[in-house]
Amino acid sequence: MRKKLFVTTSLCFLSLAGLMAQTLHVASPEGKLQVSIVCEKGHASYSVNYDGKNMMTPSALGLKADIGDFTKDLTLKDSKESRVDRTYAMTRTKASSSHFVANQLDVNFENKEGLPMTVTFLVANNDVAFRYTLPKGKGEFCGSAVIKKEATAFNFPEQTTTFICPQSKTMVGFAQTKPSYEEEYTPDAPITKPSAFGEGYTFPCLFHIGDDGWVLVSETGTSGQYVGTHLSDYQQGKGYTIALPNGGEMKGQGSRHPAIALPGHTPWRTITVGNTLKPIVETTIPYDVVEPLYEASTNYKPGRYTWGWILWQDASTNYDDQVKMIDVAAAMGYEYTLVDALWDTQIGRERLEQLSKYAQSKGVKLLLWYNSNGTWNDAPQGPRHGMSTAIAREREMAWMERIGVAGIKVDFFGSDKQEMMQLYEDILADANRHKIQVIFHGCTLPRGWERMYPNFVASEALLASENIFFSEYHAKKEGFELTMHPFCRNAVAAADWGGVLMNQHMSRDNKSRHQRYTSDIFEMASSIVIQTSVNCVAIYPNNLKELPQFELDFLREIPTTWDEVRYIDGYPTQFVVLARRTGDKWYVGGLNGTQEKKVLTLSLPMFAGKTVRYYTDKPQKKGELLPASELKTLKVNADGQAKVTIQPMGGIILADN
Repeated sequence: MRKKLFVTTSLCFLSLAGLMAQTLHVASPEGKLQVSIVCEKGHASYSVNYDGKNMMTPSALGLKADIGDFTKDLTLKDSKESRVDRTYAMTRTKASSSHFVANQLDVNFENKEGLPMTVTFLVANNDVAFRYTLPKGKGEFCGSAVIKKEATAFNFPEQTTTFICPQSKTMVGFAQTKPSYEEEYTPDAPITKPSAFGEGYTFPCLFHIGDDGWVLVSETGTSGQYVGTHLSDYQQGKGYTIALPNGGEMKGQGSRHPAIALPGHTPWRTITVGNTLKPIVETTIPYDVVEPLYEASTNYKPGRYTWGWILWQDASTNYDDQVKMIDVAAAMGYEYTLVDALWDTQIGRERLEQLSKYAQSKGVKLLLWYNSNGTWNDAPQGPRHGMSTAIAREREMAWMERIGVAGIKVDFFGSDKQEMMQLYEDILADANRHKIQVIFHGCTLPRGWERMYPNFVASEALLASENIFFSEYHAKKEGFELTMHPFCRNAVAAADWGGVLMNQHMSRDNKSRHQRYTSDIFEMASSIVIQTSVNCVAIYPNNLKELPQFELDFLREIPTTWDEVRYIDGYPTQFVVLARRTGDKWYVGGLNGTQEKKVLTLSLPMFAGKTVRYYTDKPQKKGELLPASELKTLKVNADGQAKVTIQPMGGIILADN
């Protein structure tokens, strides 16, 4: 029996204008999420409704290319509906597998010259993805197109508030390395608030539609075939629009306008909606609509790594200190040690080979830092010019493969231009040929890359842990930041936050400089809350002697991969509680980013009727730098209810015995 169609087309006449408005509707499989596409007076737009509530008001569609203008004078010619139902496995994301079911609508437009453009919508139960396709043209316009602008908009009801990160000015910051997606979020800001630097906002962007729910906007599927985009500032009545990179990025090299071969398409714009934050945290849409671009050359191994630089800084990139960090990794059962900047001059290649041999004798492999730089910034740290050309990459990667290096961390990119996106892709593809996995820092948001590039691990693309070392201001903001990212940045891609920090002071002697302001359990729980498949645990030789045994035992067991994530409770920049499963074992991590304790009753059906391990902080006593931690047990009610207390700037962990 034929099922009821999920797409409807209606025609209505505008009596005053004498023009015809055409409307299409496409709904999610369960029917709660509905997208309406309208072509009226030559302009295309869409709107999003969830559970009977307007989540996005009419928002423009279209783009302008050198071959034609598809932002006006459009005619909706026809549409085609279909259904997507596929299951796939992942190894480096929040879930080990995904079953993606969506209704698809291809909407075909023509501009006034008769040139075609298709907008494809995929609508799942809590996600919308759409992109533009320009088919191969005729005559002189048959080979390629340069995209001059996108009209694509995201317009929200007036009660909406925002949790968004401003795009920085270009060629600013350390050694002219920005934009690098490392600015500060402002919570619950009105949509009319201008961006901090006049450059709009980086993806992803989280919007609170008052009592009606939440919307997360991002993009995915961006490769070397396009630019990375961001959102403009808000314009009354129009909303936020897609913005192309600033022409001044990369010292003006390259173009801000992407060129695509025809037939060709843009990346996917994604919209995740829900009455609560649950669909935001659990979404897999960044991976659902992309495919691997090549096969893995080896079975890349997830794991944990030690990192001397985060507290010991540049001077620690010497042979003896790196031996100490390898020994810590071996003592903890960790897979990797990251050797950071300046190893080329402060250790040297010959001794680095010896260091790699030593690490492997301890069951540890090295990750090496590289500067991305060719000519697009002035970052002085070496090794430089090793990743910027194909010839240099082949030399470096063949050498690393020969001496047993497992991965690289490449830093200082500072642009979303197509030329830079091609560099990311080239580094990944070349590294895969030599069995090397890749982390990026000082970089753009990864857009579906864990699935597209099987040796991609994670990117920084946030205001990361190094800033806790650099300034007391950021040390005090750690709770704010780490209770923001699960709902936004880390919801769409793996995040290399860069360190479960166990020193109480941000110094080598653990006595000088400013203190850490989060508890030990907060730091430990962050390894559950923040997802990446190769996770940094910034533990040092002194920590092996100073930390309670139960803390060391937990730090040794931190999982490296997750099969499932569940949102439990939280509010961005205030607190978060997530559950993650690895195999048949569940971990619940909770963080309190405020100065007030949180008393919560959690719904934990995975622990119903069980007695679980309960890591928590004691109330801080007068004179204590940080609260003492403790490990006890907690009996979860038969209905899965459990009452917990998270101390100020503290954390909790619940885990199967």
